[in-house]
Amino acid sequence: ADIPVIPDLEEIQEEDLAMQVAAPPSVQVNRVLTYHDLDKDLMKYAAFQTLDGEVDLKLLTKVLAPEHELREDDVNWDWNHLFTEVSSELVTEWDLGQSEREE
Repeated sequence: ADIPVIPDLEEIQEEDLAMQVAAPPSVQVNRVLTYHDLDKDLMKYAAFQTLDGEVDLKLLTKVLAPEHELREDDVNWDWNHLFTEVSSELVTEWDLGQSEREE
């Protein structure tokens, strides 16, 4: 029952491939552009001043708000506080609307 068997060359090659692990792909890491870099590019390249070659974006790029005006501090939101604040404002507006209708 224990007769030695000579393996076929094809079986050995298949086993070798099954045990090999592929090398991971190499990925180039590019730096992320800052808002300042994007602002400079926006003003520098005319390609950003038109959309599809038809829509002129020059007026829009002139009135865009600078980054420092858009930055806001992170604020934690509390559901109960927000709900109370919004419902209070709605009730106040409703009361004002009712009083104006009565007058």
